[in-house]
Amino acid sequence: MIDSQLEKTDLTLGIVPLTDCAPIAVAVEKGFFAAQGLSVTTSREGSWAGIRDKIAFGVLDAAQMIAPMTLSTTLGLGGVQCDMVTALSLGLNGNAITLSSDLFGRVEDADPEAAAMSPMPARGLKRVIEERSARNLAPLTFGVVFPISTHNYELRYWLASSGIDPDHDVNLVVIPPPQMAAALKAGHIAGYCVGEPWNTVAVADGFGRVAITKHEIWNNSPEKVLGVTRSWARAHPSTHRALIRALVGACTWLDERIEHRLEAAAILAQPQYIGVDEALIAGSIAGNFRYAAGEPARRCPDFNVFHRYAANFPWRSHAAWFLSQMQRWGQVDLAVDAQALIQQAYRPDIYRGAAAGLDLTVPQEDYKNEGFHDEAWTLNVDGGHLLMGPDRIFDGERFVLVQPAGSVR
Repeated sequence: MIDSQLEKTDLTLGIVPLTDCAPIAVAVEKGFFAAQGLSVTTSREGSWAGIRDKIAFGVLDAAQMIAPMTLSTTLGLGGVQCDMVTALSLGLNGNAITLSSDLFGRVEDADPEAAAMSPMPARGLKRVIEERSARNLAPLTFGVVFPISTHNYELRYWLASSGIDPDHDVNLVVIPPPQMAAALKAGHIAGYCVGEPWNTVAVADGFGRVAITKHEIWNNSPEKVLGVTRSWARAHPSTHRALIRALVGACTWLDERIEHRLEAAAILAQPQYIGVDEALIAGSIAGNFRYAAGEPARRCPDFNVFHRYAANFPWRSHAAWFLSQMQRWGQVDLAVDAQALIQQAYRPDIYRGAAAGLDLTVPQEDYKNEGFHDEAWTLNVDGGHLLMGPDRIFDGERFVLVQPAGSVR
């Protein structure tokens, strides 16, 4: 049903060439936007800084955005200040940490037991780093896609869990996602954390080996969101809700059956989206992820989650976790008003308003604790329940992120 009150119907949405732009690509190609009365053009951007800047200066109406960027841009970190809003998560999981094949071999020699573990700790890497330090060799360099990103925090969390100081024992550099594999192949970096298909590209060509996936670090953790400016959301409330409804439809379609995932891989292979061979996308999006060349793919059905487990709901507790990492690594002042920032940038109320026109069961709380569930669990809501996925963190940590009255466990 088309909303007759749409403030704007011709929209430009920014994407970065990654598998998790699938909801936007599918909504264009399968008619989900059109069904809401929207005509959407996608703009393929090469970097997250480009996404941020074009959203902030009004070149884009909305964009696929790394979830923490809504907070960092609102705070003005990185030189651009613009109040940002998200009312929709585009999915869960989807990243991995890949090491060069040479480095992985040295890690395996240093600690074969750790290298064989799943999830794999960074214990062997720590021994390699210590050995290099003893020989006065330069620290290893690893790539992340943006300073304030899930990728940066996942890599840092993994390193720090084995006693590696990400700020002193290694160098971290920013490289746009499409350039990661080439940088690794050229030897400019020793590893990286990035979304698909750029891990698979390195594995398929034999110069990279995956150490651990995002899902293994933190089961069903948040990744990309639909980002808009706060002023755009205020000026286009009906259009915003229509965007959300269209994208929820696309996310639902993606999670309905494997055939839809394979069709999505063919869509994403087109040059206006990712522009790589369809086979490099099809494996992970269909839940078959290859860690190393010459090894069989491992079944990872939740490598990408687009709709199930309430994946589209913008949990404010996710925002609280991002902010805790920004504070942990000295990116933001500890005195920041966390509650005010989170309530401004994360808008579950807008999501609920959009979902009111759909046959959806929606969480009634804005916060939940993380790391409490090793298995699937049920979230009770008025009039029904939601099946939620595991949220285990690989080192057993539990995060009571923010616990105002009514948060759920």
